[in-house]
Amino acid sequence: MKPSIQLKTISKKGVDLALLKAEKYRLLNEPMQSESICKDILEADPGNQRALVTMLLALTDQFGKYTAVDITKPTKLLPLLQNEYERAYYAGIICERRAVASLNDGLGGDADAYEWLVDAMREYEKAEALKPEGNDEAILRWNSCARLIMNRQLQPREVQHVEPPLE
Repeated sequence: MKPSIQLKTISKKGVDLALLKAEKYRLLNEPMQSESICKDILEADPGNQRALVTMLLALTDQFGKYTAVDITKPTKLLPLLQNEYERAYYAGIICERRAVASLNDGLGGDADAYEWLVDAMREYEKAEALKPEGNDEAILRWNSCARLIMNRQLQPREVQHVEPPLE
């Protein structure tokens, strides 16, 4: 019989400090620790926007580093973001980081990376149309994706033409 372990709940007053810890662990390249802290925060303060963004980023930090990472997890957080600009911007981040992981792990190949980058650029264009005045982060990310495509000379997947069988 397995022992039953009950998770402990943090206090609502502890959320701000926990957020600082989650962000710190991301910067220390410990995304699983950051993700765990964000789960605790969201248990104490459901819908906390800063925790949702930090968790989304912590999940994408794991792309290409851990074999058991579910790449759909960060995407499931997007509808929980209240700001339309942020939903588009972070959708772009997810696609861009998936592209980089594809290039780094060698499993997806250049064509997959190209497609992820193009998807990211589309999301960044949506975000650009919604951006607050003076906020050019979506443009900076779009340019980064474009440069990666150009520098790596990434190309779309070649379309295989298959003749239908004769009857």
